[in-house]
Amino acid sequence: MKKLINVPNLVVDEMIEGYAAAYPQYVRVLPENKRAVVSVNTVRQGKVGVIIGGGSGHEPAFMGVIGKGFVDAVPVGNVFASPPPDPILACTRAVHGGEGVIYMYGNYAGDCMNFDMAAELAAMEGIRVETVLITDDVASSSAVERRRGIAGGFLVFKCAGAAADMGMKLDDVVRVAKKANDNIRTMGVALSPCAVPQTGKPSFVLGEDEMEIGLGIHGEPGVQRGKLKTADETTDDLIDKILEDMPLESGERVAVMVNGLGSTTYMELFVVFRRAEQRLKQLGVHIYRSFVGEFVTSLEMGGCSISIMKLDDELAQMIDYPVDTPMYVQK
Repeated sequence: MKKLINVPNLVVDEMIEGYAAAYPQYVRVLPENKRAVVSVNTVRQGKVGVIIGGGSGHEPAFMGVIGKGFVDAVPVGNVFASPPPDPILACTRAVHGGEGVIYMYGNYAGDCMNFDMAAELAAMEGIRVETVLITDDVASSSAVERRRGIAGGFLVFKCAGAAADMGMKLDDVVRVAKKANDNIRTMGVALSPCAVPQTGKPSFVLGEDEMEIGLGIHGEPGVQRGKLKTADETTDDLIDKILEDMPLESGERVAVMVNGLGSTTYMELFVVFRRAEQRLKQLGVHIYRSFVGEFVTSLEMGGCSISIMKLDDELAQMIDYPVDTPMYVQK
């Protein structure tokens, strides 16, 4: 599978170098750690520091949302791999404004281990760190606490970033993030694989007439593989599984995100959103705000995910909060 890269083992560092060169008005790379990317204009005394992170290959997540109203720093891992503790700790020091720091990341073993280690090291330096795990993937487990985090994390990060920028204290930022995570569900479908630069080979195999429901953003197995269905049939499958896990009632408000995984066209994403809107309208559920595009990708994987977040007045305020970042702007 063809890629525009140089040396495979240098692709992440060269990506960060290019990103920082493209957006110097937003980010800088810490001189002491080239995997620590920090905002140039959001860190301030008295503000809770907001750090998210994970492996590369999910762009625009995670670096793409560093900026006002969103995230203060991102430690960057190798492709589909957790960042090590060193850049996480470097980011923590850089964004600490005296009110503590929140870590948010997907519920994966490597991320949990490395972020926890960084939090312990930060505590030894007198920096309070609290963690919120993203667990939005309905397909990954029947037990919510064991679920992995996928595209729905984007909306959780947005809510927490808004709370921090509004001046909330750490405990309240954590509360908002947990509430957002508790009220969001995601289901995805894969149509084609991706290839990690170091291997150049497909990460899994799907037949030309096959699709997989519930496949993870690193190629983890889904819950159902079968023949390719129409967009409406596929959307119904995803919505049905979300609603089984998080029932919605007439009159409720939601945010809906249709997220492309890397090679799915916007034409297809809007066809999927069209059906999702029809389904929710039939239930009397109001789509308060919609997000359609690429937010958390998997290199060039084909397919998409649907995330639905139930909103109360507070979460609606956070979803509405203005954002200015390199890859996402909201007025």
